[in-house]
Amino acid sequence: MEVGKGAFCYLLLALACWLKGCSVSDTPSSPDTVADQGERRRGSFLVIGDWGWDPNAHGNLKSKHCQQLVADVMHEQMELLGDVKFIVNVGDSFYPDGVHNKSDPQWDEKWRQVYSPLVRSVPWYSVYGNHDYHADPCACSEDPASCAQVNADINNLDFFYMPDTSFHQELPELDTEVIVLDINYLMWVNQTCPHTPCPEQCSENMKKRAFQAFELFQERVARSTAPNWVVFSHYPTDYFPGAWNTSEPLQWWTPSWVRMGSSEWPSGFPEFLTAMSNASRSSITYFGGHRHNVDQRTVYNTTPQTNWLSGGGGGWSTDGDEQGFVVGEIMEGGKVRTSAIIVNITDCLQEMVV
Repeated sequence: MEVGKGAFCYLLLALACWLKGCSVSDTPSSPDTVADQGERRRGSFLVIGDWGWDPNAHGNLKSKHCQQLVADVMHEQMELLGDVKFIVNVGDSFYPDGVHNKSDPQWDEKWRQVYSPLVRSVPWYSVYGNHDYHADPCACSEDPASCAQVNADINNLDFFYMPDTSFHQELPELDTEVIVLDINYLMWVNQTCPHTPCPEQCSENMKKRAFQAFELFQERVARSTAPNWVVFSHYPTDYFPGAWNTSEPLQWWTPSWVRMGSSEWPSGFPEFLTAMSNASRSSITYFGGHRHNVDQRTVYNTTPQTNWLSGGGGGWSTDGDEQGFVVGEIMEGGKVRTSAIIVNITDCLQEMVV
């Protein structure tokens, strides 16, 4: 039987993945193998989060090694797919405290020198995680233009693409809209703002941004005509109202909204999971991070739609056993197929030789 070029490319990646000890869940395809199956793919994307290792974290270099393994496999996957259009970055990009400005050396040390030019050749649609806020001017300024990660030029690939702390991007060529939400105030303000130079101002700024995020979301619900939505924030679906067990005793990790009165919640927040389960759209795929793993077991079920925990990018403590990233394939007919690429945890936690 003749093996198509796409199938041969996948076999090579599978062999390379086997040699490295990584695994492929719900096998992603090459453009040729998709065509062989009678389907056509319009493009693809990768999803990663919680990846920005810190050389002083826990006194070793294990996190850096794990992040580099994940980055290397991302490069291989992009070569295989051949049509990756963007990266979804769910935040906590620079541990432990974010970047101070656009000249911060962490842009090189934790991003440009880790991810290959190929992986950085497409826009990284990004959102702030809680760690990203600590030392960023964004915490203490009401002006998004002062934020170290905000960059409104989608062609400037020296930085992430983040025109505002929350934003949407219409991709008509892919029948897709990307919706990005900064909701740190609702989820983790109690554990974020005390680490900034301006706790009270930080809380006010984050509250304003969370309300703006849900105003944007409700606007897109009303106006968007895209059959596919890719929605993400820093937090997984099980942190939202309707999923979190509010009868449990308060812990330090309890989402901040549980401690608030409902009058402090933005409109649309309690109904968010219902919106993520909306069956009237061809596809809604939600991604969140914060917990350091890649899986669909620990998130809230949004069937018939799809969502992932995608916070296992190899950064910080790499405390989850499933480190890696998610592949999204945007198909004709209004569907997005997703799969996970997981690196070998034993290799991941070996100390990096320098």
